[in-house]
Amino acid sequence: MPNGLIVSLSLIFAGAIGNILDSLFYGLIFSASPEGTPIVAEFMPAEGGYGTFLHGRVVDMLYFPLFTIEHVPDWVPLIGGGRFTFFNAIFNVADSAITVGVLMMLFFQKRYFVSKNVVRTSATTDQPQPGDNPE
Repeated sequence: MPNGLIVSLSLIFAGAIGNILDSLFYGLIFSASPEGTPIVAEFMPAEGGYGTFLHGRVVDMLYFPLFTIEHVPDWVPLIGGGRFTFFNAIFNVADSAITVGVLMMLFFQKRYFVSKNVVRTSATTDQPQPGDNPE
């Protein structure tokens, strides 16, 4: 099995395990962080976590807005008349690992999934081939 395929599958598996752990336990061991505020969740609060078993939320969120246009002209399709933030995606480490693993498998699939029926030969060889005339 190619090393790249092992890395791809490991990233996908690790991301899936990370998301499962987030949903299993984080509701039990963290307090809620009010949305839109800089208040950080508390680890093991005295009153208990914000949720029950299997009701946790993903906490390792990343947000990198590159630039914002405060007022987009009305004539611009889909986003006209409002505010536009470029790269408005919010993602987490586990989802990033899954995405990178899948993209690696897509981009390098010919290298990872080689047919066993394909015979690779070199263009030049020093060995005489059957049917060659030795002089």
